[in-house]
Amino acid sequence: MEGTIFSLIPPILMIILVLLTRKVLLSLGAGIIVGALMIESFDVLETIKRIWFTFQELFYAEGSWDLWSIQLIIFLLFLGMLIAFLTASGGAKAFGDWAIHKIRTREGSQYMTGLLGMGIFIDDYFNSLTIGQVSRPVTDRHRVSRAKLAYLIDSTSAPVTVLSPISSWGAYIIGIIATIISTNELTNYQAFNSFIQMVPYNFYAISAILLVFLVAWLNLDIGPMKKHEDRAKETGQLVDPDNDDIPGDLQSEIYENTLGKVSHLMIPIVVLIVVTLSMMIYTGIQASGETNLISIFADTDVNLSLVVGGFVALLVSIIFYFTQNGEKTSFARVSIEGIKAMLPAIYILVLAWMIVSIIGAIGTDAYLSGLVERSNIDVAYLPFLLFIVSGFMAFSTGTSWGTFGIMLPIAGSMAVTLDPGLFIPALAAVLAGSVFGDHCSPISDTSVLSSTGAGANHIDHVLTQIPYAILAAIASSIGYLLFAWTDSLLLSLIVTIAALVLLAYLAKQLLMKKDTA
Repeated sequence: MEGTIFSLIPPILMIILVLLTRKVLLSLGAGIIVGALMIESFDVLETIKRIWFTFQELFYAEGSWDLWSIQLIIFLLFLGMLIAFLTASGGAKAFGDWAIHKIRTREGSQYMTGLLGMGIFIDDYFNSLTIGQVSRPVTDRHRVSRAKLAYLIDSTSAPVTVLSPISSWGAYIIGIIATIISTNELTNYQAFNSFIQMVPYNFYAISAILLVFLVAWLNLDIGPMKKHEDRAKETGQLVDPDNDDIPGDLQSEIYENTLGKVSHLMIPIVVLIVVTLSMMIYTGIQASGETNLISIFADTDVNLSLVVGGFVALLVSIIFYFTQNGEKTSFARVSIEGIKAMLPAIYILVLAWMIVSIIGAIGTDAYLSGLVERSNIDVAYLPFLLFIVSGFMAFSTGTSWGTFGIMLPIAGSMAVTLDPGLFIPALAAVLAGSVFGDHCSPISDTSVLSSTGAGANHIDHVLTQIPYAILAAIASSIGYLLFAWTDSLLLSLIVTIAALVLLAYLAKQLLMKKDTA
């Protein structure tokens, strides 16, 4: 069954269960069990062993600890405690009170979130979790639902970092491109320059970012998002009251000090940003031995940097807590509630990592990449085909980086063989499709962290984001098809943007007609 069409069963089963039950842990668990059964030929004992070793290898494998996953979980625990102390100190409330006078509309709070997301382009994890803490007090005051906030965060994290050469994503992609260029002996290409040339061909990332601002401008609430936004505007309930796994939702558990100041929120956040960036630069220089930014971000230790930044920011917030007067929740209670708030996100993240490992072992990615290699289509349609297949692969496997690693070499080799002029567009289409699939996948770690940063239910975030992702993907597909017909980047990009604006406008008109009917 490995590497065949049957390898699609675990991800498809999991996605169907998510849609039917809205129970993400149950759905992830079912996908893991079915995938393990298939790998071990339905031997129950071996299946149990496979599931255990899959879990164990997330943290300890081949005689050594996997610090990457351990550090990310530690950072999430630090972040939960940081959020709790920012709440207890009254900093979040004070910032919300201040911002409500500066940013006076719901649209303005959404613009602010989008602009902040574009400004923090170093890493998608860092973006998702940091922007959530800064934006949430403002969007909460303007009754923007947490599902909408999660969408705004997610659509300005991966799409921004995938376009930036000075980011963890950019460095990773440039490294892959360098290997492709060397393997195919492309003497007229350089990795960094190729990445820069790929940016305007990444129609989906550009569309996703633009759509964030169109959604705010048009007040465009399509699909399940309308229910969340209507409830938030009418009742002030920012999350579905029937959901009990909302990460970071602490207002009802912790007393907010009435003597809090804006600085009690902003100083720890600034410390988090400065210390994390400083550690990323330091660890990158230590690992690479070089001082140019590309080498630094290619070798930086993002998760270690997040842990150090989170720890120092937490210490600063604790100092504010202890030096404040007025009524406040006990230190132990604040710490415990902060940790508890992050546990739903950690459970989902661990199971998502496990099913990604299971899906990799059963060969889902190999089957999908094989479809591309066996396809017999007009070479001009190669970027369009790669966009679709990469999107489906990232959706099924929950990893854009894994899709990059598999599909970029395939795309590069196919382009060199079939039409070297399509080398840059083909690679860019892989990046675009990977981010699209990642946006739609319930097992994407970036989606998990975006919902965590926003304090939203994870499945609510996934289901409300999908219609917007599809809207951007339709416009992108039109662009790639036009590129196949005209071979004009400028025309294709202009038409992609025009199609996105038109689709958003038509969707808004349909919603208005439905409301007045």
